[in-house]
Amino acid sequence: MKDTLRFIFAALTSLSASTLATAADASAGLNNVDGESVGTVEMHATPNGTLLTVGLHSMDPGVHAFHIHEVGQCDPSFGHAGGHYNPDDVGHGLMDEGGFHIGDMPNLHIPESGELTIEILNHQLMLDDRLFDEDGASIMIHAGADDYTSDPSGAAGARIACGVISAGD
Repeated sequence: MKDTLRFIFAALTSLSASTLATAADASAGLNNVDGESVGTVEMHATPNGTLLTVGLHSMDPGVHAFHIHEVGQCDPSFGHAGGHYNPDDVGHGLMDEGGFHIGDMPNLHIPESGELTIEILNHQLMLDDRLFDEDGASIMIHAGADDYTSDPSGAAGARIACGVISAGD
């Protein structure tokens, strides 16, 4: 009986996930707290998650936390972007034994030039109705590194760049 219930639950979960509307592409223009452009993030749906192509310029060098936040609002302080995008309500940090949430991504290592181009595959991220809900979502870069364990990731410091994620055509 338990195995039958597990099968039915798995089938229903799969069915409901497959009925979500999805976008093939999305993007976010990143601005610093002064409203100046510091880069872009292009997002492309793949069979294995979402490929993010990050292109940055005029950034402070060093190691910076890189996350998806739950609200698509980048006011001047970036405070209204909410917490990390975590629709499955799981733990934080790539080192969390229970798994990490969708908004967790690897730190960005920005060289002295302040310019960086990198591709990151977020295998959990889908460009779907959960991401594009009524309040949207955003990409955030923090002043410091994510330690991959703290919840919330206060060690990452101030929010220094933000961009609202918009679905492509």
